[in-house]
Amino acid sequence: MSKAEASEFFIEAMEALNAGDTGAALELLEKAVSLERIPLYCSTLAMCLAKEKREFKRALALCKEAIRNDPRDSNNFLHLGMVHLIAGQKKDAIRIFNMGLRYEDNREIVAELKKLGTRKEPVVPLLERDNPVNKYLGKIMHKRGDR
Repeated sequence: MSKAEASEFFIEAMEALNAGDTGAALELLEKAVSLERIPLYCSTLAMCLAKEKREFKRALALCKEAIRNDPRDSNNFLHLGMVHLIAGQKKDAIRIFNMGLRYEDNREIVAELKKLGTRKEPVVPLLERDNPVNKYLGKIMHKRGDR
């Protein structure tokens, strides 16, 4: 009976998440995980913990556990990447999102990567990105429409 209850809690939590109610989803996911520790439940709970309570250590631990137990589910990578984004770690988030895309073409990961955008190569690749020559040449080229 607990598996069915856990599944029901998870479904309700996903409905709450889709409605934008992360708080309600968090409560439902905690119930689901307490009944059955499925990797997807854990990683989804982790994302909610990061959003609602800013408990990044616990969230990261839950996501890593989920990936360890189900390394082929790209949703676990999506949730881990979202935890990194919420924590302000954009570079790590992009790396994790790309790892998730290696296993399957997840449209939510692709959408997140598109939202984040990609940087163009420096105008003079031999110089660092933050070198004044690259900065000013890039600005000039952007204004002219060459970039």
